Amino acid sequence: MAADDRPDTELAVLAAGGDQVAFAELMTRHRPRLYAVCRRVTTNDQDAQEALQETMIIAWKRLGEFDGRSAVGTWLYRVATNAAIDEVRRRKRAPEPAETVPEPTPARAADGGVIARMDVDRALAQLPPQYRAVVVLRELCDLSYTEIAELRDIPVQTVKSQLSRGRQALVELLRDDVAQNV
Repeated sequence: MAADDRPDTELAVLAAGGDQVAFAELMTRHRPRLYAVCRRVTTNDQDAQEALQETMIIAWKRLGEFDGRSAVGTWLYRVATNAAIDEVRRRKRAPEPAETVPEPTPARAADGGVIARMDVDRALAQLPPQYRAVVVLRELCDLSYTEIAELRDIPVQTVKSQLSRGRQALVELLRDDVAQNV
C-alpha cells in the first residue's frame, strides 16, 4: 500500500515511531487546513507561518501522545490552534514597530470576494484569541461543538458561549465596517 493510500492513523503511528516519510505525508495532507487555522487565528501571514512551523515541531515531538480518541486531523487542529494563540500572545508582548506598512489592496477592487474576506479577517483580528479560535474551528474547519470542546479542552457550554459571543462581535464589527464605508 502506497503512503498516499494509508489512513492518517497508520501514518501517525509510523511517524510517532520516527518515520519521517509518514510524518511528511501527514503534514502534506493537513498543511493547507492547519495553515488556514493559524492564519485566521493570528490574522497575519508571518505569524501564521510561525504558528504553522511551531505546530509541525510540536506534532513531530508529541505524536506519540496522540491517543486516538479523535481523528488525527482534529488533534492537529488542536496543536495548530494552541500554537496560533501562543503566537498572538507573543506578538502582543513584542514591541510594536515604529512604522507600519499599509495592508496591500487587492489588484481588482471589483472582486467582492477578496474584499469580503479582508473585511472578515480584519474583524476576526479584533476578537479575543479564544473567541477567534472557536469561530475559526467551527466555521472554517466545520468541527462539531464536542470536537472543539475536546480540542480546546473546555466544556461544550463554553464552546457554545464563546461561539455565540464571537459571532455576535463579528456581526457588530462587520456592520460597523459597512457603516464606515457608506
